Amino acid sequence: MDDDLVFKALADPTRRRLLDLLFLQDGRPLSELERAAGADMTRFGVMKHLRVLEDAGLVVTRRSGREKLHFLNPVPIRLIHDRWIDKFTERRVSALTGLKAELEE
Repeated sequence: MDDDLVFKALADPTRRRLLDLLFLQDGRPLSELERAAGADMTRFGVMKHLRVLEDAGLVVTRRSGREKLHFLNPVPIRLIHDRWIDKFTERRVSALTGLKAELEE
């Protein structure tokens, strides 16, 4: 997994919106994602964002007949969480946060 590709993909609000849509209902075709993305997003724009998400491993596709269905792959997000976020929520940080709150009272 390339952390840079995942961070780049997650940096854009439109791509985060597409991930949210797939979280709510997985296995959506492009036409459905295009409608849900809003009137200001063209079909080509949605395709471009989906390509970035696929390159980062956040979205996987599967053909079903003539349609290409898009599925959320939460594994890269979890790996980012475990590597970059979780380590900052260890007991030491919690203890410091508690101490800060007590001192501020």
